Amino acid sequence: MPSQLSICTFVRSASLGDALEQCLEDTRHAHTRLFSEGELIEYVDQHRQQIDCLVVEQTPEISELLGKLRQQKTYLPLVAIGESMAQSPPLELHSKNEEETDNLDRPNLTGIRRLYHDAVLEVTAEQLQEVPSVINRAIAKFLELSTTQKSTSAQPGNAIDAIAIQNSLKRQQRRLAEKLKERLGYLGVYYKRDPKNFFRRLSYEKQQDLLDCLKKDYEDIILTYFSDDEGTNSKIDEFVNIAFFADISVSQIVEIHMELMEEFSKQLQLEGRSEEILLDYRLTLIDTIAHLCEMYRRSIPRES
Repeated sequence: MPSQLSICTFVRSASLGDALEQCLEDTRHAHTRLFSEGELIEYVDQHRQQIDCLVVEQTPEISELLGKLRQQKTYLPLVAIGESMAQSPPLELHSKNEEETDNLDRPNLTGIRRLYHDAVLEVTAEQLQEVPSVINRAIAKFLELSTTQKSTSAQPGNAIDAIAIQNSLKRQQRRLAEKLKERLGYLGVYYKRDPKNFFRRLSYEKQQDLLDCLKKDYEDIILTYFSDDEGTNSKIDEFVNIAFFADISVSQIVEIHMELMEEFSKQLQLEGRSEEILLDYRLTLIDTIAHLCEMYRRSIPRES
């Protein structure tokens, strides 16, 4: 079928690989399953123009694998399957303030992004049913990935390497965007969402968990918005991505903002300080809503 996405998978665990294969067979995605690192590297080198996303298991060898992809100047959307966690939070609720693990042989999501690029997404073995929707999210984030040294694994001070990586990333982003547009008719398709994950279809408990997560993330944005923290824009992007894929309304974002402002107001009153500073954070709300509205606008199919 011309509308299929081409997925390349590399999972060492046979049972995990079989389960992943079943998940992908239930979707429109065409997939190629590879069984060794060497086979994967060779396949990617020969078919990089056809591959839309990589799905790999987070094994101790992942650092070496990503290093070889970097050497090839090959940057693709990537979903990493992490270790099973019995108490793992819902997919959309992964903390974005993860500390890089001390185990350099098995870096966590933060470490993988530093090794490869900032658009890598992660699921656990228990979340395999979410893989098709996460693939769409990974493609969306990859196409929005800034072609800067901070977004990729270019080494600071190595200008030639940084330029080569940026040019390679731009070419691969353009190739993927053009292929999606030609195949599916409009770029907004890479924002395809899974309706079963929409906020209104979640259980009450999951709705509260999601709102609590969004509130905590928005509070982090508030606390750094007027600082020199270069990660604030990324925090807004991640907050908006979660809200978009959960089909959160603008009014709910406003409600979260107002709840936080009320809490901050009470704290300032207790400290005998002026509340006028809170008015400045209307800019934060406007900025966040603008990002979210743009996501919704770009998700609308374009007329031929």
